[in-house]
Amino acid sequence: MQRIFTRRKLLLIATLFINVVQKAQCDISVSTNDLTIQLEHTDSFNLILRNVTNYAPFTIKFDIQHKDIIRVEPDSYNVTKDEDVNIIVHAIGAGHSEVVANATNSSITVRKAFVRVTVQKHPELDTFSLVIGWIYFVAWSISFYPQIYVNFQRKSVVGLNFDFLALNIIGFTLYAVFNLGLYFIPEIKAEYSNRYPRGLNPVQVNDIVFAVHAAAATIITIVQCYLYERSDQRVSHVARIIIGVFGLFLFIGIILAASDVIHWLDFLYYCSYVKLTITLIKYVPQAYMNYKRQSTVGWSIGNIFLDFTGGILSMLQMIIISYNYDDWVSIFGDPTKFGLGLFSVVFDIFFIVQHYVLYRHTNYEEQ
Repeated sequence: MQRIFTRRKLLLIATLFINVVQKAQCDISVSTNDLTIQLEHTDSFNLILRNVTNYAPFTIKFDIQHKDIIRVEPDSYNVTKDEDVNIIVHAIGAGHSEVVANATNSSITVRKAFVRVTVQKHPELDTFSLVIGWIYFVAWSISFYPQIYVNFQRKSVVGLNFDFLALNIIGFTLYAVFNLGLYFIPEIKAEYSNRYPRGLNPVQVNDIVFAVHAAAATIITIVQCYLYERSDQRVSHVARIIIGVFGLFLFIGIILAASDVIHWLDFLYYCSYVKLTITLIKYVPQAYMNYKRQSTVGWSIGNIFLDFTGGILSMLQMIIISYNYDDWVSIFGDPTKFGLGLFSVVFDIFFIVQHYVLYRHTNYEEQ
């Protein structure tokens, strides 16, 4: 009985000790992790110091990622007590930079003490960029409906390439899986935070809405292929082989993720890679089909104009952002997104030329 009482007493003492230590832990943070400043202006944030008495005195020094973009005052601070210290940030160049606090006492954790600073040339351009973003979001979102209407009006899908549809539904489904997983699943969000502790989740609500809506609209178009006249059209053997390769790649990814060889976040990245590849190749079957038929009848030109509008505005937004933040590396250093947009626009122009120049006198249904 005495031994049990002693164990309980020790457990109580240990618990009290842990609580005291936790309460006494030095806590250093900042009032905001994100700051946007206009070029040649200033703003500030607070360095928040709590429970520092047992560790003081020590010095906090601020490391700046790009010293040609911002400078801070003071660039270091001697800590002696709990307080909020106002730190002034001067914007001296456009772009993105980080301010990271480091303590001279190595036992102090300052993981939360960082600020991402964005310096923009003109706030009006930021607003204009946001408006453009919503316009191309709407243009891309409604670009599926002209084709659905054309199919309904003709009661036929002859002229609409089935390879294009098959690749499209796989691409948008994988895009939706990527966005939904990274936005809603706690384990994947936690892994992203661990991998990129100072990064923001790249998925926004409008990304989810667009991906899910695009997949749903493509499914409606596929259902029309079963309801309306389709002649002898079917998914080609080449497309089936490509889809099979994609399926095998993703199946292996699932096995590796389920076996903890890779993280589920990596599997989502694999899904995004397949989506990017599909975006590069999905227009080829339709363009070739139009060439073989010498006609664009059955292929909605309204869809192309909306896709063209979205692509042009998407690239315009990237150019505006790059200029406003002096961040041309986002285009030329990592050209994937810009290149895909440009690739889609080039194909849209090719489809417009096919429709209005090359085959404008050809009516496939009358032949």
